[in-house]
Amino acid sequence: MLSLAQQKEFSVLGKVIDSATRQPLLGASAFCQNTTHGTITNNEGLFFLRLPGGGYDLVISYTGYAKYVTRISSNQVLADTLVIELVKEEKTMTEVAVVASNEVADGLTKYGSFFTDHFIGTTPNASQCVLQNPEALRFFYTKKRNRLKVTAKEDLIVKNYALGYTIRYQLDSFSYDYNTNISQFTGYPFFQEMDSTDAVAEKWIKSRAKTYLGSRLHFMRSMFDSSASEEGFIVEKLDDDPKSVKGTIIKDLYDSTVYIADSNDVTINWAGRYRVSYKTVYPDKRFLEELKLPANTRMQVTLVAVTDGFVIEENGYFYEQYDVINTGYWAWKKLAELLPYNYEYE
Repeated sequence: MLSLAQQKEFSVLGKVIDSATRQPLLGASAFCQNTTHGTITNNEGLFFLRLPGGGYDLVISYTGYAKYVTRISSNQVLADTLVIELVKEEKTMTEVAVVASNEVADGLTKYGSFFTDHFIGTTPNASQCVLQNPEALRFFYTKKRNRLKVTAKEDLIVKNYALGYTIRYQLDSFSYDYNTNISQFTGYPFFQEMDSTDAVAEKWIKSRAKTYLGSRLHFMRSMFDSSASEEGFIVEKLDDDPKSVKGTIIKDLYDSTVYIADSNDVTINWAGRYRVSYKTVYPDKRFLEELKLPANTRMQVTLVAVTDGFVIEENGYFYEQYDVINTGYWAWKKLAELLPYNYEYE
């Protein structure tokens, strides 16, 4: 695959204004989520970003206003100036009262560690991550639904000393269903490179490479590049019966009936359940212990449920992401294992 530096760059010029007054908003945050590319607006509400080729979710946020998110790509023809109108948020007293009634007063003490295990993770990398502002968290428990919900009053700041990133995470919501033991969280991470000595930077390069191999980002890029098999991935189509683990290996991942490539992106017309195995790097021992799997397991295995296909762009970004649900190894690797879309494997 071409390095990101070799791919076509593109620029985004935007103007952020108040939807009601039409006045420019100074200091609004503009960033591409899950990247290191971001800035703030100037006195005229303007921002400018130069991005490597590929796809991104552009996030615009400003205190007191509803967040604005739009998909952008080097494949799109963008207007000279992208005008973004932010709408002021208004919460009624009734809404505030209902939410407050479920808030857990000592939530951080009671659920703090539980949250970080399910948000940052329990991997070896996670043990080297620090949530710097846990006081921003708010915890809500609904007894009727037996569900925990977590929100944040401000962006969460996570220092990942394993990979060398400071992550500013705009958490929309986190929920954990105690009936099904399923956790879900949505939000928008922004990465910043941490300063270091040359020796530490070299260590981070190796750690990032280890994290990348077999990851979902690695898989998506290799599918875009038609090199998944060569990269070490094996894909099976599982039986329709949700209780069945039987699968058939897909020998031709690039069959034109399900794999449609053009010069800009790749459409994968999958539907149903798939098993993606990565044979080049063994699964982490902690993963095997937590899931009570045999210690001699030799492949990283992820189950992927696809609603109605997806589209991959050259940097590994794909959409619609909510239509692709992962369980298994990719799901175990949470925020502590996340790499930005502009990461380059060395």
